[in-house]
Amino acid sequence: MTRRTVHDLVAEAKADIEELTAEQVKAELDAGTAMLIDIRDIRERVEKGVIPGAVSAPRGMLEFWFDPESPYHQDRYTPESRYIFHCASGWRSALAAQVIGEIGFTNVAHLETGFTGWVEAGYDIDDITDTSKWIKRP
Repeated sequence: MTRRTVHDLVAEAKADIEELTAEQVKAELDAGTAMLIDIRDIRERVEKGVIPGAVSAPRGMLEFWFDPESPYHQDRYTPESRYIFHCASGWRSALAAQVIGEIGFTNVAHLETGFTGWVEAGYDIDDITDTSKWIKRP
């Protein structure tokens, strides 16, 4: 078996999935046609902020929450809905969109430039420091 690098895996995923710009994602969110899934871990979300309206689904639980046959399946994830995944820079979300597509969800995409691209495009972000239950408070 030939060894493939993470660069190879991401490139293969990107060739398989729909990639969206920040502008395209913003338009879909404004139209209410998609659910934006933030797969970053809580530390990233607290440190950098979140895209308003994004739903947190950490990368480590994604397949388990989406797969209807998983004992951890969450009912809010249905195969007929539209999902756009994002991470920090677009690598993890490309892999996430690909694997969720393999589970049977056909209307998936990812934010090609990730959270960083969203911020660079000048769109709003929310600070969750005060509302996160994962922050230790005195």
